Amino acid sequence: MSESLKAELEFAVDTAWAVGRISLRYFQTGVQADMKSDDSPVTIADRESESEIRQRLKGAFPADGLIGEEFGEDVGSSGRRWFIDPIDGTKSFVAGVPLFGVLLGLEDVDGSILVGAVYLPALDDMVFAGRGEGAWWNGRRARVSTITDLSVATVCYTSSTSFARHNRQGAWEALTRHTKLARGWGDCYGHVLVATGRAEAMLDPIMNPWDCGPFPVILEEAGGSFTDWQGTTTIHGSDAVSTNGHLRDEILGHLRA
Repeated sequence: MSESLKAELEFAVDTAWAVGRISLRYFQTGVQADMKSDDSPVTIADRESESEIRQRLKGAFPADGLIGEEFGEDVGSSGRRWFIDPIDGTKSFVAGVPLFGVLLGLEDVDGSILVGAVYLPALDDMVFAGRGEGAWWNGRRARVSTITDLSVATVCYTSSTSFARHNRQGAWEALTRHTKLARGWGDCYGHVLVATGRAEAMLDPIMNPWDCGPFPVILEEAGGSFTDWQGTTTIHGSDAVSTNGHLRDEILGHLRA
């Protein structure tokens, strides 16, 4: 591993794992959620986890900025920014479903993602990547699937009702009528499935940057793609799609139809 990213990547992995311990203390204990202004849930586990990430970041990389889902933005002086989501999939977390994760991604001054880590604590699954360093899944290389035929592909999503709610029902139907399986293995878990070769695409009709900070570098280093629905590699689009790369253009074609 190049020395230029070693510290950042080790920090992301270590912090994601440690913060996952916090959420597990509350998982399946009947923890209650409050509703935020955008009608999304938040728990004491979300808040404690993000506070821990922020404290660790300020100690390790004090010049870097950070943007978190729960406590907003702290501006840094380096031009780099960490995007953090302490519990991606809070609805699953509150329901006692193990498909939630800790997300950390480091954005460089040019907007590219340098390192990223996703940890699914209830599954003990760690996926991470550094630019030019490959993607890794529980100690082995993470690679997308080799499927090139959309008719045998699996497409993941978070909520089937979200497509109509965000005026994307037509695009959703245009794509899924050509695929083998459409499964609601959603939030960060769906993107992890694509990066590790267990699904061919994951769709989000709406996306915040902290919900996808690590995914561009993870998907690309695994051989796939992470873009908005117009095909731009960004975490700042209003929507997002991960693919295995082989089906990228065909999938985007259906989403644009």
